[in-house]
Amino acid sequence: MPTSDANTKPAPLPSPASAARTRAALPTLTKIVATIGPASSSAEVIERLIRAGVAVFRLNFSHGDLSEHAERLATIRSVSNTLGVHVAVMGDLQGPKIRVGILPDPGITLHVGQTVRFVPSEVFKAADRPPADSDQSTPSSTITLPCDYEPLAREVHPGHRVLINDGAIRLLAVPRATQSPTAHSAPEADALFATVTFGGVVTSKKGINLPDSDVSAPALSERDWTCVEWAVAHDLDWLAMSFVRRAEEVYELRRALAGMCPVEQQPTDSAQHGSLIPVIAKIEKPQAIAEIDAILNAADGIMVARGDLGVEMDLAAVPIIQKQLIDKADEWGKPCIVATQMLETMIQSASPTRAEAGDVANAILDGADAVMLSAETAMGKHPALVVETMRRIAIEAEGLLAQRAKDASPSSRLRNSRYRTAALAHGAWYVARDIDARLIACWSQEGGTARYLAQVGLSIPVIAYSDSARQVRRMSLLRGVTAVRMAVPASGKLADWNVAVERDLLHRGWAAPGDPIVLLAGKPLGNKGATNTLAIQYIGNTQLGFMGPDETART
Repeated sequence: MPTSDANTKPAPLPSPASAARTRAALPTLTKIVATIGPASSSAEVIERLIRAGVAVFRLNFSHGDLSEHAERLATIRSVSNTLGVHVAVMGDLQGPKIRVGILPDPGITLHVGQTVRFVPSEVFKAADRPPADSDQSTPSSTITLPCDYEPLAREVHPGHRVLINDGAIRLLAVPRATQSPTAHSAPEADALFATVTFGGVVTSKKGINLPDSDVSAPALSERDWTCVEWAVAHDLDWLAMSFVRRAEEVYELRRALAGMCPVEQQPTDSAQHGSLIPVIAKIEKPQAIAEIDAILNAADGIMVARGDLGVEMDLAAVPIIQKQLIDKADEWGKPCIVATQMLETMIQSASPTRAEAGDVANAILDGADAVMLSAETAMGKHPALVVETMRRIAIEAEGLLAQRAKDASPSSRLRNSRYRTAALAHGAWYVARDIDARLIACWSQEGGTARYLAQVGLSIPVIAYSDSARQVRRMSLLRGVTAVRMAVPASGKLADWNVAVERDLLHRGWAAPGDPIVLLAGKPLGNKGATNTLAIQYIGNTQLGFMGPDETART
């Protein structure tokens, strides 16, 4: 059964008497994505992660079965409902990952200069099996390894690199004709021969990267399609698509999602291309770099997946590519997540290295919308501490960004869109700057207004209100946006919403009497695509904002 909280009633508004009178720390602008795994599956740990600053939880479909993911999703939704914090959940599809087949423990040692013969797992027979004791393999012997990708021998050509275990083991494909006659049981036509250039121990199911080869594997495997159907049935908030090479692969997923989505649930915002679940394209192949504009046009955002990107491309180029991808995402007004090994040391240690802290800070200073933790929270010893550490780094980096913001301006693509809400978001940036606003509050029924505000490079938070639990969760990934679920005032008047916003901000401690804020909403409140009005409010002043004496401002 779906675990959606879409039918949950919004929490009642706090009474003015209980409102906090001092400012509390506002949420960070940069969002933290945390991967759920064995170290972080319990309700207690998930609560600590949310309190530490997690905005999005990642379910990695490369590991675990769907029943495990269902339990974790139910726990996340239950804990977030109890805390009154709407976090998003992103499913990460495995994609066309090529892997070594099953090998005997403890693995097979490959030596420099040794010949390796790769054969499809389905034709790998007992006669091919390497010795169980890896020490029996010698530099002069030919080792046969199974591979789960049948076309390997046809698509990898002499001179192409074959990288195993994220490039820790490296081989170079060689012509089959150079090999001595053998009596292997697997057909030679199905075999790929390669010479080891950097050795090591290969164990079962390790990934194989082919950076020089044009691989024909489909973007989504049968397992991926099963996970997509599961994601729709369980109302996930985002889907990450691995090893994207072309924009058409993203569109293929979108068309399938639209077909699975009931018509009445399909968003009206054309920016989502009619899909039920927004799609993040993971950039980890050189082909994707070459087609990044088309991919950004097709996707709702991108992830700089530095692990495989650093294997597929020159590692020295990855930091520059990261900056370029962040700039491209900013140009398109789409969120960009930076991922992989951000605080890797904290899998074991209680503190990161200085280099790791600098890596996180630089990603934020470059404009990343979100930073992601993988094994640090999925398997690490200190999942909550690593999130708190990342949050503290974000606060420091955002302090510097706030100083620079005075000279910034919204992107030209946003200005040139000519769309009404985009123009209001553009204007809100200038108004907020000129009045030194504490924050911007908006009504964003389906997340469109919040998305536009997230694109303009604000150095202050956006508090986005909606009565849709689904949209509130999805907005959790947007930079600077903190989404709050609120019922539409019974009157539908902007004045009554203005009052409710003030009470909510005071209660949470995010604003104090006299603080300037900017309001964005539309009439009638709660309608899709209705945002058309901007107002300036000083907390507590009933003559400003939407509460002025003019009756038309109240309707």
